[in-house]
Amino acid sequence: MFAALNPLKFALLSIKPLGSKLIRQRTCTSTFIPFPHIRASISTMSSTIPTEQWAQVVEKTGGPAVYKKIPVPKPGPDEVLINIKYSGVCHTDLHAMNGDWPLPTKMPFVGGHEGAGVVVARGELVKDVEIGDYAGIKWLNGSCLQCSFCQQADESLCPNALLSGYTVDGSFQQYAIGKAAHVARIPKECSLEAIAPILCAGLTVYKALKESGARPGQQVAIVGAGGGLGSLAIQYAKAMGLHTIAIDGGEEKGQMCKSLGSEDYIDFSTTKNLVQAVKNATPDGFGPHAVLLLAVSEGPFQQASEYVRSRGSIVCVGLPANAYLKAPVFDTVVRMINIKGSYVGNRQDTAEAIDFFRRGLIKAPYKVVGLSQLQEIFDLMKASKIAGRYVVDTSK
Repeated sequence: MFAALNPLKFALLSIKPLGSKLIRQRTCTSTFIPFPHIRASISTMSSTIPTEQWAQVVEKTGGPAVYKKIPVPKPGPDEVLINIKYSGVCHTDLHAMNGDWPLPTKMPFVGGHEGAGVVVARGELVKDVEIGDYAGIKWLNGSCLQCSFCQQADESLCPNALLSGYTVDGSFQQYAIGKAAHVARIPKECSLEAIAPILCAGLTVYKALKESGARPGQQVAIVGAGGGLGSLAIQYAKAMGLHTIAIDGGEEKGQMCKSLGSEDYIDFSTTKNLVQAVKNATPDGFGPHAVLLLAVSEGPFQQASEYVRSRGSIVCVGLPANAYLKAPVFDTVVRMINIKGSYVGNRQDTAEAIDFFRRGLIKAPYKVVGLSQLQEIFDLMKASKIAGRYVVDTSK
């Protein structure tokens, strides 16, 4: 779900006090509303929407997240209000709280970008999302839909992109706003708690696998396979006809990777020669056709070019703080290695990733805890003690 962030300017959402109330304000360099002169009206569910809600609020860089009551926002003309039932917890949420990236967050902010729930209100310009629909808040909350990137289905690269849980408030609250054009459409037969991790982790790895160019029958090494993204990458790769080599540390993660369909597991904490071990896991010993780097530390990014197959692809997805890529130029040229980044998917990628889930091909391993326990999840994340994904229930 990541790309080079420095060249981009992002719209910011700020919260400004007005008397005893909080007023939600967006500022951006492009216009999202095609008819600003039209006075907004809002369609809502027959049941009353509360004025206050429980949320996890980051009030300063470094945290912690504070569980408190805040006002329920109202959707603009092109937005929907989603009653978030469940939200996945991503490592990006920890990066956002810690201020790890060269992109400022709004402050204070509500994190989260894997929110699944029910649409309870919509702006008057919204015609294709109905009250009562299942919908999801993704990392990409909105884009201008007008720039050259948006017109070519690269809306995640829009210079005016709005990012859930980063530049606008996200899904660690009971009611969240999303641009109607970008909210995920979730089929009613899907479990909201089970699909939550698909909205970022699933979408991100599915997009990365497409970007890798790997074809059915080929081998893909997944570095960081035991984490939230990796556990889904193994399943998407299998569903796409690929053979996976899972790389991570620890016996528990190894068992999980094997249970999800990985044919090989390499424990970097106990393997003396990782490069040779990865090559040996391929039928001809030449290495995997593609490598997905989902790791949260820099080391794997420096090592991948040593074991990827000639003419193979290295796809960078994880974003370790202050990390750099390194690969020998001679080797990269004569072996025709392709090194690239992959960000979150577009709206079509989202629909495809959800359809894999709907058909029962993807089952995210997850644990459900209350939203009030979010800081405890961050503490486990810091200690690298999470296998799979945590999902928070906003009612607890």
